[in-house]
Amino acid sequence: MRNPLKVIATVGLVLGGVFGIAGTMVSPPLQAILWATDGAGLVMATVLLTIKCFRTGNDVVAGGFLVFAIGEGVLLSSAAADPESGIPSFAAGITLWGTALLLVSVPRLFALPVRIIGIVSAILFIFTAARIFMGEQLLPTSTPLPADAYPFLVATFIGWIWMLWRSDKLDGAQT
Repeated sequence: MRNPLKVIATVGLVLGGVFGIAGTMVSPPLQAILWATDGAGLVMATVLLTIKCFRTGNDVVAGGFLVFAIGEGVLLSSAAADPESGIPSFAAGITLWGTALLLVSVPRLFALPVRIIGIVSAILFIFTAARIFMGEQLLPTSTPLPADAYPFLVATFIGWIWMLWRSDKLDGAQT
């Protein structure tokens, strides 16, 4: 039997990637349903990845996954809100995403390409959040940012899934 943690975390990351991107392409109320599914999947996945990384002694990466889960929870809290009224929660959530992506990507646990994509994603989300905190009214679907940042985030998820299934680094002690 496959490792249930790996299977469930993979399902959560896939739900997050697919439903998150799909939510940017539709209008409310379908958007809210897709983003709620995306958020629940990502919280589930990143909490399980927190446990996995903590157990293997990768505490900074584990902390990053935990911060990501918290950020996703903040985002999930406004998934059903009017897009303009949800901007403060969106800014807070993507700030936590950016922080989390740095915590996961800077240590040398994941393969270098996965880490680079994660860092690029972090920078894009932190830059977007900074613009919102400085007074711009950027919606989750605004272009070029944050819309152009989502493919980098999904590519990071794909890298996490790949490493989860293909690397002994996530099964052994810290390297």
